[in-house]
Amino acid sequence: MSAKEVAHRVITLEASALHLMAESLTEDFDTVVALVAKSAGRLVCAGVGKSGHVARKIAATLSSTGTPALFVHPTEASHGDMGMIGKDDIVLALSKSGEIPELGDLIAYTRRFSIPLVAMTANPQSVLGKAADHLLLIPDATEACAETRAPTTSTTLMIALGDALAVALLEQRGFTANDFRVFHPGGKLGAMLKTVRDLMHSGSDMPLVQLATPMTETLLIMTEKRFGCAGVVNDDNHLVGIITDGDVRRRAGTDLISKRAADIMTSKPQGIAPEALAAEALNVMNAGPITVLFAVENQKPIGILHVHDLLRAGVI
Repeated sequence: MSAKEVAHRVITLEASALHLMAESLTEDFDTVVALVAKSAGRLVCAGVGKSGHVARKIAATLSSTGTPALFVHPTEASHGDMGMIGKDDIVLALSKSGEIPELGDLIAYTRRFSIPLVAMTANPQSVLGKAADHLLLIPDATEACAETRAPTTSTTLMIALGDALAVALLEQRGFTANDFRVFHPGGKLGAMLKTVRDLMHSGSDMPLVQLATPMTETLLIMTEKRFGCAGVVNDDNHLVGIITDGDVRRRAGTDLISKRAADIMTSKPQGIAPEALAAEALNVMNAGPITVLFAVENQKPIGILHVHDLLRAGVI
């Protein structure tokens, strides 16, 4: 078989196993979500080998989506790290077979101190499965490399079930993008999750003029503020129009200097809420296409955002 054919076989096999797992979810999943959601402690994820790598990933996903979690290696737990597990915590142990000796001490610890134990396994009759208070079962599906039986399909299933757990908890808690960005301040993702308020210029930095402001004065303000535009406000300080460099160029050579801002402006300019995400502001600019947005609250301009601000912040 060609490499492409092998890839197709593996992906198809794992996709079938994922579909089987989705169709075989039981009420135990709801029970575990409710248990974790009301817990005053953390979800302690544990596993050995490939299951350990998955457990670490699940803990990271949970932590970044509002569910306090950590990874504990079962072997290290047997040599002192058991103290990381508190009385209010819940242990999630991962093992396809459920017969991993290294989990023995961890299982015994949870039983001794009445710490809830959730097993993610394909074998409910295993040592782990029988000891657990709750089961998150994965199908006993064929591994993608059937001859060696190296963990492939089973780890894909565990990752997907861990993601399902994290998302179910996220939605139950009402965890928002603003909450999410608190845990992701760096990199591209952190930049996209900043708000317009985080990046906008406000106060005296805004280029604002009145409807009756002469264009001579308007041009001076546009030049001074260097945003390539001026927002036009009425007597109630509501944003009612915008004058851009393009508007000025299109009127050049006419009686531009004798006009007022109201004569030149484009009415009903595009605005954006200050709490909108930077990513949303970028989408609005791209759809325009425009390079500047006024942040508007109760119809009043409270800030201005230029595409260069998004570029400096790493959004683009």
